[in-house]
Amino acid sequence: MAPTESAEARELGLVGKVELRIALTDSDTKLESILNTYLPPLLLKLASDHVSVRNKVISICQHVNTRIKAPQIKLPVAGLLKQYKENVNVLIRHFDILYIQQGLDRLAVSARLDLLPLLVDGIHRNFLESARHTSSLFNLLLKLLHSLTLPPRGSADDLGLRQQLGFAKGLEDAQFVASWIGRLLLYTSDPSRKRLPGLNVDDCSFLQLYDNKDTWQPGVAGGMNLVETKVVAVKFLASGAFTDTERFLPALFASSDSNSRLSDIGDDMLKRAIPAISLESEEILNHLFRLYLGTTNVDGSLPVRAPLQTRILGLLCKSKRATSYRTESIQIVRDGLTSDPQGDTTFSTTGKQSLEASKLRAQIFTYANWLARMSETADIDMVAPSLVSHLRGYIESQGWPTYDEEASGQSNHEVSLRSLGYESIGVLAKASPTAIIMDVDLDLLRWLFDSLAADSAGREVNLSIENALSSVLGAFGGSLSKELEASLEGLLLHNMQRQPGDTEGSGNKIVRSTQFTAVRFANRCLPFSNTKARWMNALAIGDGTNTRREVLEEGRKGLDPYWYRMLNPAKQEKITEKNAASSKYDFPRLVDLIEQFFGRESVWNPTTLQDIPLPMSDAYSAAIRFCHNVLLHQGLSPNFSVLDSEWERQLGILVTNDGEARGKIQDYLRILAANSTTRSPLELLLLAEFNGIVARNSKETSSCGDCVLQLCSLSPDLVVSKLVGRVGLLRGSITSTDKSLRETASRLFGILASHPDCSQTEIQGMMGEFQSKSSAWQEAVGSQYVDVHGAVLAIAFISSRRSFRTHSSTTPMNEMNNKPFIDLILDMLTSSHDKTILDAAIVSIYELSLFRSLSPKSLLPTHSAVAIVKKLAEHAEKGNENAVKALGAFAMQSDEDFAEESVLNQIIDTLFKLHSVRDPAMQFAVGETLTYAAAGWRSKALSAALDIEGSPPASASRDVALSSVIGRILEDCKTTKPALRQASVIWLLCYVQFCGHLPSVQERLRDCQTAFKGFLVDRDSLNQETASRGLSLVYEQGDRELKDDVVRDLVGSFTGTTANMSGTISAETQLFEPGALPTGDGSITTYKDIMSLAAEVGQPSLVYKFMSLAANNAIWSSRAAFGRFGLSSIFSDSSVDGYLAQNPKLYSALFRYRFDPNTNVRTSMNDIWTALVREPTATIDEHFDSIMDDLLKNILGKEWRTRQACCAAIADLVQSRPAAKYEKYISEIWTLTFKVCDDIKESVRTAAMALARVLVGILTRGLEAGDSSTRTAGAMLKNVLPFLLSPSGLESPAQDVQAFSLSALLQIIKKSNKAALRPFVPDLVGRLILLLSSLEPEGIEYIRLRAEQYGVTGQQIDDARLSGVRGSPMLEAIERCLDFLDENSMQELRVALEKAITSGLGLPSRVGASRVLVSLSTRHNFLFRPHANYFLNLARKQVLDRNDTISASYSAACGYLARLASDEEIIKLVEYCRKLYFEADDERHRLVAGEMVFATSKYATDRFSALAAEILPFVFLAKHDSYDRAKSVFQDTWNETVGGSRTVLLYLQEIISLAMQYLNSPRWALKHTAAFTIAETINAAGAEMSDATAQTIWPGIEKAMDGKTWEGKEKILQGLIKFARAKNAVTEDEGTWAQIQRIMLRESKRNNATYRQHALACLADYVELRESIELATEVYEITAPIIEEVLTGPEAMDHDMQSGGLPSKTVNEEIVANAQAALLRSINPVGLANEDLLSSLSRALALTVTTLSGTGSRSVHNAIIEAEQSLFRKLHGVFRPPVSESVTQVLIEFVKSLFSTRDQVEQTRTKAAEAAAAFAPLAGVDERVRVALIEEIAGARAQERSVTVQQSLDRARRAISDT
Repeated sequence: MAPTESAEARELGLVGKVELRIALTDSDTKLESILNTYLPPLLLKLASDHVSVRNKVISICQHVNTRIKAPQIKLPVAGLLKQYKENVNVLIRHFDILYIQQGLDRLAVSARLDLLPLLVDGIHRNFLESARHTSSLFNLLLKLLHSLTLPPRGSADDLGLRQQLGFAKGLEDAQFVASWIGRLLLYTSDPSRKRLPGLNVDDCSFLQLYDNKDTWQPGVAGGMNLVETKVVAVKFLASGAFTDTERFLPALFASSDSNSRLSDIGDDMLKRAIPAISLESEEILNHLFRLYLGTTNVDGSLPVRAPLQTRILGLLCKSKRATSYRTESIQIVRDGLTSDPQGDTTFSTTGKQSLEASKLRAQIFTYANWLARMSETADIDMVAPSLVSHLRGYIESQGWPTYDEEASGQSNHEVSLRSLGYESIGVLAKASPTAIIMDVDLDLLRWLFDSLAADSAGREVNLSIENALSSVLGAFGGSLSKELEASLEGLLLHNMQRQPGDTEGSGNKIVRSTQFTAVRFANRCLPFSNTKARWMNALAIGDGTNTRREVLEEGRKGLDPYWYRMLNPAKQEKITEKNAASSKYDFPRLVDLIEQFFGRESVWNPTTLQDIPLPMSDAYSAAIRFCHNVLLHQGLSPNFSVLDSEWERQLGILVTNDGEARGKIQDYLRILAANSTTRSPLELLLLAEFNGIVARNSKETSSCGDCVLQLCSLSPDLVVSKLVGRVGLLRGSITSTDKSLRETASRLFGILASHPDCSQTEIQGMMGEFQSKSSAWQEAVGSQYVDVHGAVLAIAFISSRRSFRTHSSTTPMNEMNNKPFIDLILDMLTSSHDKTILDAAIVSIYELSLFRSLSPKSLLPTHSAVAIVKKLAEHAEKGNENAVKALGAFAMQSDEDFAEESVLNQIIDTLFKLHSVRDPAMQFAVGETLTYAAAGWRSKALSAALDIEGSPPASASRDVALSSVIGRILEDCKTTKPALRQASVIWLLCYVQFCGHLPSVQERLRDCQTAFKGFLVDRDSLNQETASRGLSLVYEQGDRELKDDVVRDLVGSFTGTTANMSGTISAETQLFEPGALPTGDGSITTYKDIMSLAAEVGQPSLVYKFMSLAANNAIWSSRAAFGRFGLSSIFSDSSVDGYLAQNPKLYSALFRYRFDPNTNVRTSMNDIWTALVREPTATIDEHFDSIMDDLLKNILGKEWRTRQACCAAIADLVQSRPAAKYEKYISEIWTLTFKVCDDIKESVRTAAMALARVLVGILTRGLEAGDSSTRTAGAMLKNVLPFLLSPSGLESPAQDVQAFSLSALLQIIKKSNKAALRPFVPDLVGRLILLLSSLEPEGIEYIRLRAEQYGVTGQQIDDARLSGVRGSPMLEAIERCLDFLDENSMQELRVALEKAITSGLGLPSRVGASRVLVSLSTRHNFLFRPHANYFLNLARKQVLDRNDTISASYSAACGYLARLASDEEIIKLVEYCRKLYFEADDERHRLVAGEMVFATSKYATDRFSALAAEILPFVFLAKHDSYDRAKSVFQDTWNETVGGSRTVLLYLQEIISLAMQYLNSPRWALKHTAAFTIAETINAAGAEMSDATAQTIWPGIEKAMDGKTWEGKEKILQGLIKFARAKNAVTEDEGTWAQIQRIMLRESKRNNATYRQHALACLADYVELRESIELATEVYEITAPIIEEVLTGPEAMDHDMQSGGLPSKTVNEEIVANAQAALLRSINPVGLANEDLLSSLSRALALTVTTLSGTGSRSVHNAIIEAEQSLFRKLHGVFRPPVSESVTQVLIEFVKSLFSTRDQVEQTRTKAAEAAAAFAPLAGVDERVRVALIEEIAGARAQERSVTVQQSLDRARRAISDT
């Protein structure tokens, strides 16, 4: 029995059998069959435990490798791949991969693609097992992708691809493939680099197949083209095999690639992928940061390149979580802003890299802003200091504060980045103020202020610094520590003092003022109580001359507490008195304020400023007013609580009219004076105010005068005594030319001079001066009237005040002391006609009467009281208010006697007669006067009249007079006379206001109420306002019962339908405004007019119609009166809670009335609403349905004002409510709105359009939100869009409607989300394209047709129209619509777009349609690709439009469409262009063809390059077109697509074939173009022309020269000469030379003069080439007749050649010159015998001499001399001595011809000298020749002045000596 066979032996035996089978195969077919069966099992034996077995298998594999080199042998790739997947043995896998790689390319495409599922199955697991082997698998996958035809995007096959490849289950495999495709996109083939941007060492090794240098070498077996591989990989990635999440990172990489084939696909994928991933994912963020920054280890990845970094930052700026990566964020900013960033990213200073660097840095600044806005407080506090430091460093590296243009490069990008740097610093400082800017030193703030002052980079940077400071501003809004506040004060004060042009100690030159920013900081960062901040406000105001307006305004705002509160609102609170009482809004302490403004250190210290010019006079007045108001405010606090913009005026009114307020301030001033141990602030302020009135240059003395006057009138005598020593300073002010200043100074003089402490000596002296001036009033002239006026007033004021001070109030004052002065002023009153003198007299009467120094009883017999009253009445009737006041004061001193002749009665009657003066201000003065004429000092109208310390004089009760006057006023209120009615209601208001506290008036309050009610319906708005104010006063002073009655009447009048507050009607009652109802001769105004008109026309009913109309007007007038002068406060203060609560209908009506078109009604109703509705939001919510129902019911009402009010009310109502509140009404609102948009009244239409805008805003917000509001969006859009696109919208003839519709439509499109708008996109795009033309101004087309009349061309206008279309917001909206497309809507868009293209008429629509095609081709290529062929064919049909702009637009569109079209369609496009070019008769068609080809080459470069062989020959031919525009376009195409001239040789055969095809064309343009093309090929071929090239060109050039002459043919002839110069087999053939010679001689005989000059030049070149043959005779026979013809023919004129005329002189000269050159150069001594040579020389010499003598042309002489010089060189050595006489004579004549040019220019003489040097060797043949030459040279040398020519002659002489 045989021994048991070992396992090793069995395995060897099996392997041996396989080896035997393989060895015995004798054909490739058998070998293939054996390998399919046994190769995979054989390789499994590589896993054997026995080395011998493994070695045996390897040996067999080596044998197999030698046998399978034949490419037809197919290997079992599928089995090997499956075996690879199932085994983990390294050796097996190694050999499997080897045979898979070798066999893959031998498979059919279908068989290869069948391997894809198996290849990618488990590839991620394979990678974990062996990265090296998996790299080969991935490489195989990439190879397979080149053969993979992907299904259309979105198709069923595309969607099933993921399932087919197994990615649906193998998610890790899909992620693995997508990830490595992404790495592939980052890879660049550079074997020398071990790691790359974004890729570590392992990644690079994997993609390089572990140091296989041939991996990415397409020319090597198995190598691939990296770019093409990336393209197919990205297309595969974009297919349905991957999800958006898996595509995200690869799409990001592709979108930033410089190759548009990758970036276009990447952009599309990225847009789809971003919504699918979360940028808050930690995994994604880690990956993004790692890509951006790279990894730190040696083998790690480098930072990705700048474009990708920019993209990554854009994504990080959308992630809030990214802000928590503190270290990474700091590193991004640090690396990005350094001049030499780390890693692979480099910033070049030129070209595209510089632009990418600028984009990246700009994005870094955006990221810094994102960090500032979105970071948590803890995060930003950690990173902000470092970021700001780097940003500062970047700015300073550019040069700071002076911008260094050389260091930074004079680039707008750098300046823009500098601006962004400043802005980013501001945003970061705002986000983290504590960590960055709130240090005690204020380093950053100081740096920013220095930058603002001294940065010289330009206005853009300046604005950015200001923005940064504005951002920082908010950081100081809170409470500051004392140290920080002090530091800020110092910094701001320093910047207030900086002036442009100054150079600071640091060397910084100030280039702009920082005052505005400094004062802004002072107003917003320092509390109102800070006195230094208020001082800075004063500095900002300055003197008003050199201060910028914004600085001035900011300074004034800082001194106004209202504006300060507006600038610094309390956070999250409405500004009210409660929250305004916080410390930030506290007024400055008066003591500190006065010390700051007027203390010892101040420039305004009143103790040193006495009658000298005031510094900063404007600021001085403002400071005085501010300090004065602070004093009054503190005196009234806390009762005074005014926060509005009228606070200063109301404060003044309160102090002037309110006795209680004056008393409080007087008490405060006494306390202030008593508590001061040294000089009190009150004294300093008083002195400062006094200085303001006496200063010579104070611009607002009246302001200072009012302040000092008010302060003196309120201050105790103890305080006023501080000024009595300066009373003499008033002398100049009293006689000032300023009337207001004279009056103020005179009154102040009266107060001070009457003070007991005043020096009587000084007063007596001044009084003497004044009395002297006043007594001379009758002789006064000119300016003396001013002196008299001031003197009289001063005496009157001091007399009245002194009398009051020195007499008790219970006894009459001493009138005897004043009688001379009284007589004086009464004489002035009765005798003077000067207005100034009369004014002084009247004021004096008022002052003396008021203080009882003048009364009717005290008058001398020369002056009667009646005469005084009469005289004053005359002046009062002229509108003199002082006269009115004087009458009242005089009446106060009259007895209470109402007899007809009594003084009091006459005065009262006089005052009542003044109602005829139609001046409301005058009537208010009369009303005030009536109050104190009847009530005396008890009238509150005299509250401010007493301006010295003491109680007012006692007055008798005079109740009878008071009752009589008020009764008379109430009667007059019932009159129908307009003037008296107005005067009466004003007087009644004055009585209630100033005497309402007196019993006599209290008794008549109900009568006053009734009277005021009657005026609420008055047609005069002033009467309404007066009545409203009067009712408020009645309400305030009445009892409870009266108050309730007032409210009841008002509410009844408001809610009623009749004007029940109107009074009775008489014949003179005015019912209509004059002109409201014109009749032809006049207009209807009164009730009497209505009656007359009714009787005249015989229609009594007309009376009722007019009365109804008048009543309706009365209703609205009464409603308009409700808000006047605070009538609404009656509602607010009354007991209305029960009464109004029972009438809820009031709210709906009141809400509608708030929007009434009548301004008065609207204002009144708003006042009532504010007073009545304490909680508007809650009230509207409670009654929302009733309000909305009322509005919708009345919006189509009969009254236009109701319809208009409803529109405005609905707009307000829906804007302030959530959508759910009015959702059920929205459809009805839209429907009614559209109806009202077509209203007959324009104002109603305007209101409806405004409502429509509001509704559109609501719609867009709902569309943008994407929440539940989107549920109704579709229904709303169905209503809105048709309206907007209808003739009532965008197509409306009204411009405002068009503008609204366009704006609304753009908003809807801009704010809509995809889901809501997508169904409307196809129709929208089509309609918008057509509307582009509809919205163009109608006159554009008219102007274009008549463009030349306006000095422009039609093309210029079209260019402007094209720019308008490109910048049109409608085109932007169309682009937005296209972004919402999907596969289904794309199909619908195809129909709409086709209709728009074919039916659009105007240029805007047609150009817009072409732009849409471009956008679809570039931004939506995946969706649009299936339709590209169709639209390319459609676009081709549009390029022949008659308008060049439209044609060019569609040509460009064709170029973009070619990107996506199939090769067949592009070939059709090229064929169409060729057909258009070659077959059309219109030269414009050739231009169109060129534009289409150029667009294709520019916008579809890859596709153009692939079909270059089809296109470039055509382009090369067409670029020689005779039509310049077409030629230029084709030339640009050639230049853009061809790298050099050698490309012509690449396509030479095609070019020549195409050109020759059209050389026989009947169209001359094409024939000439073909000829030019052939000539150009010779230039491209160069001097070293190959035989093959020459053989290709020669038939073409020969054929091109056939035929008669034509313009430009000389270029072909010149090309022929170049061809002849080339050395090749063709030109060396004598037959060719003979043909060329025939052509040259033939062309030289042409008669066309222009062509002849070039032909002769070419002949000269040709004969010089043919040195071996003799052509002298033939050339002479050609040239001699030509020269003779020119020289003997009529003299040509020196102008351009005209059609049918003689050639120009210049052309003639060129003909002769070239003919002579050809003749002389044709003499070839080598080919002639001596006799023939001599004959030729003699002929040539004779003709030359004739030519030289026949023309003096410089060009001819130069040509002859140059040709002779060439001839002389040819003759060297030809003649040997001795020579015949004939030769000697010929040579001598040549010498003479040379020097016949002595009269020519220097250039010609120089050439002659050089030719003589060339002739020198010939002089040796005969002594006579030598002598002749020497003599000629000597003669020329003697006459020559030019050094250059002399030197040439000397050289010629030396050359003779050398022979």
